[in-house]
Amino acid sequence: MDLNLLIAAFGGGVIGAAFGAIPAFIITGILAIAGGLIAMAGIPELSVGSITFGVFWGPHIAFTGAAAATAVAALKRHKVESSGDVLTPLYTTKDIPTLLSGGAFAVVGFLFYTLFTTKLSFLQTDAPGASVFCTLMLCRLIIGKTGPVGSLKEKRDWIPKAESGVFVDLILGAAFGLVIGAVGYVMNSLGISPEAMASYPVVCFGISAASLIFLQAGFGIPITHHISFPAALAYVLSGNILVAVLVGAINAVAWHFAGNIINTNGDTYIDPPATVIMISVALINLIF
Repeated sequence: MDLNLLIAAFGGGVIGAAFGAIPAFIITGILAIAGGLIAMAGIPELSVGSITFGVFWGPHIAFTGAAAATAVAALKRHKVESSGDVLTPLYTTKDIPTLLSGGAFAVVGFLFYTLFTTKLSFLQTDAPGASVFCTLMLCRLIIGKTGPVGSLKEKRDWIPKAESGVFVDLILGAAFGLVIGAVGYVMNSLGISPEAMASYPVVCFGISAASLIFLQAGFGIPITHHISFPAALAYVLSGNILVAVLVGAINAVAWHFAGNIINTNGDTYIDPPATVIMISVALINLIF
């Protein structure tokens, strides 16, 4: 483990907390699109591993640090109203302990990431997604009082600007899988190399993550990176459009179940998309 990167992760978490969870994640998405497309063009590309999913804007660093710091700001510092408010930049709180807590939890995220890419690499899951889940679960156990699945009597609305239900998302997930699979099929038909196609899931993830800029602006758009990334990975590994459709549909529904289980009665935020990505990527790699 690189001590320099461990220390840098703290800085990344402070930056993420200042920007806010979703704004930081949007930046991750924009960078993922750019880096992924460059890699698909066959140009040597190093930013995806070192910046996009590294200690600067990696979801396990910036997003996770911000989401955990929001719990601290709400439950310990009383600077924001809700620990589930992943839209508000914590820079506005002007609270140094809140920002520093983002750095501390980002260090935890870095340690989990290191664990999933070394000792636990046999799980073949998505290391950033698994690190997000584990870090935010640890945050609940430390900062919250409701336990892993929550014990609040009053249910909380954990979906920002939610206006749809399971069946709407089922159709949306299948549609995403269909388009992602079809575009992958076209690129394969054009003779794109397997090495270049390996970056296709990163591009799909980036498009979904960057689209959350509309959510940040106040519009009730769907959250889809838990659909697009696994569906693209499933297509790349299987070469089958129907597999991408199936994964997209299943993940769209699984997202609701994950959120209802871990967030509805909990007093801190644990990211449902990261939870679904963690599980589905492990299963996809196991099957294909």
